[in-house]
Amino acid sequence: MVRKFLYGMAALVVLLVGGAIALVLWSDSLTRLAFVPTTRFVPQPPLATGAYDDPAMWPAMWIARPGLGGKTPSRWLPPGQTPAAAPSGAAVFFVHPTSYLEKAQWNAPLDDPRSRRLAALFVQGMASPFNAGADLWAPRYRQAAFGAFLTDDPRADKALDIAYGDLLAAFDTFLAGIGKDRPIVLAGHSQGALHLKRLLRDRVAGTPLAQRIAAAYVIGWPVSLAHDLPAMGLPACERAGQSGCVVGWLSFAEPADTRMLLKAYADRPGLDGRPVGGSPFLCTNPLTGNRGGAADATADLGTLVPDLDRQTGRLVPGMVPARCGPDGILYIGPPPDLGPYVGPGNNYHVYDIPLFWANLRTDAAKRVTAWQARHR
Repeated sequence: MVRKFLYGMAALVVLLVGGAIALVLWSDSLTRLAFVPTTRFVPQPPLATGAYDDPAMWPAMWIARPGLGGKTPSRWLPPGQTPAAAPSGAAVFFVHPTSYLEKAQWNAPLDDPRSRRLAALFVQGMASPFNAGADLWAPRYRQAAFGAFLTDDPRADKALDIAYGDLLAAFDTFLAGIGKDRPIVLAGHSQGALHLKRLLRDRVAGTPLAQRIAAAYVIGWPVSLAHDLPAMGLPACERAGQSGCVVGWLSFAEPADTRMLLKAYADRPGLDGRPVGGSPFLCTNPLTGNRGGAADATADLGTLVPDLDRQTGRLVPGMVPARCGPDGILYIGPPPDLGPYVGPGNNYHVYDIPLFWANLRTDAAKRVTAWQARHR
């Protein structure tokens, strides 16, 4: 399991639960002590059949989906940003990152109030670039606890399996609810991206469904070009406006120290079960939509700068450059001022999506339009 790759997520803990725990983020042993569950692993049965289908259960099982009602966080837009004039016809399935920060259990209870609030905030900031159409689905799931990513304990893998099982059930409901002909956008960040890689392998690769994927945004988790991508059933996106492909990146400001991430990456097996150490991974430049390459800050259409007190943010164009290094890391120049919650080594994992909010919105629209042109 990953020991240090998600230390950037430790910064997210600070962001959301306050600075009092900041001192533990810089020590391997103290971080594990603070976050890794020490309780025994309790096997959990699959969710009841139809748990994601029953309208009476929708508030418990979905953060966002058509017909949910109320103030849906996925519909949020930054001040001054208007809804798309021509709504996308795509259906979006978004998997949020880890929001369960406790160590009482290996998997988050679906009714845990704190993790539910944080998950809604993540959907607001990270799924909103994809909300150009009405059909955005974001399930709740019994996510693996944050501490599961800081240990090699076999119970961590069991926790991830439970989370993944929930997402498969939610994905089946999503597919049944959107019809058989519409384009699909898949998106996830961090733990969400990890599960999305597996879902692509198990439910998309080699099936007719692969022809319906306009794009898969697997952000904030490494995608090995040799050991993950071939099993996912879609190629890497090589250029802007290409459809039916995979987008992904990992953000660091400079000077960057990526040693912890690269070591953790080397310790993991890929989707093919083989070690991925030394294997390059996917880097899409979100400012251009192309694989690899560089762009200066003039290409930045708008970075989402958070306002934590008001739980909102504002778009600031021209804030960051971006270049894909030979190591597969996305470098964003000198550290932008998005707040004090940056991981060790200038890891901007927390901000992978907000950094490129406006470009990502444009990128998704182009890829859906390209898919529609191919299938018209």
